[in-house]
Amino acid sequence: MRIPKRDVAILVAFAIGGMNQDFAQDTTERLRPLVETSARRLVLAREVALAKWDTRSPVEDPAREAEVINAAVKDAVSRGLNPTWASRFFRAQIEANKIVQYYLLAQWYRAGTAPAHRPINLDAVIRPELDQLEKKLVEVLVDTAPIRAGAACQADTAKAVGKYLAAHKHNIDPLRAIALDRAMAATCYDSK
Repeated sequence: MRIPKRDVAILVAFAIGGMNQDFAQDTTERLRPLVETSARRLVLAREVALAKWDTRSPVEDPAREAEVINAAVKDAVSRGLNPTWASRFFRAQIEANKIVQYYLLAQWYRAGTAPAHRPINLDAVIRPELDQLEKKLVEVLVDTAPIRAGAACQADTAKAVGKYLAAHKHNIDPLRAIALDRAMAATCYDSK
């Protein structure tokens, strides 16, 4: 039995199209740990805001931010990542966290009170958790380096974030969705 060339061409086109779709799904799945780790980091923004409420500390903490970025860049460079890019990525993580903090603190100031909570020790409890997440972020950045260097990185990252948001739609409010988009904005490698 002979298959006409036109039918072979159609079958090949469907196969290639399916492979591209599978590759795109695989790419967003490979980015999932990066998105999830960044989202976990954002969950801690509420605890940071509560600690800052209690101590009346400002959201901006340039010394701590520099410390976080320097440690993350040092770790990233030791694993072969570009220091300028790593600095931008971790700056985006910090800026996203601050978006949540500013919003929550403003809400609490408007209400005249923060939600009832136990005292939160930022230095002894929350910052060590954040430090562990920084290490995990570096680890998944190394694992996703080929994807993040690709031409489709922005689209793949947006799809991975969208997939995460869809899967967590009952737990993620618009503020955290915006913050996650901000955190992931510097995901793609840029040689500049």
